[in-house]
Amino acid sequence: MTGRCASGRAAHLWAHFEADRSAGRIQVRVCNLAGIVDEAKRLSATHTLLQGHRGFDILHVAAALQLQATEFLTFDANQRRLASAEGLLVPL
Repeated sequence: MTGRCASGRAAHLWAHFEADRSAGRIQVRVCNLAGIVDEAKRLSATHTLLQGHRGFDILHVAAALQLQATEFLTFDANQRRLASAEGLLVPL
């Protein structure tokens, strides 16, 4: 069952997410979508022609920038390059 999560496992993971949120390790923040789209346009114009970033990767980095994040977590090497190029700390 690649790509699927059993309902019991999903409930377990959701409980961990909620515990982390309650403890302040995860913050749920409201985003200004218009600001994110504007930032995404800038990122696309600045980086995509030479590096070929995908739309959702750009939107994720744009959201991080709009929320004034300092760190960015990703498993995607291309997205890592974009976030790093924009000054975000991307731990390995």
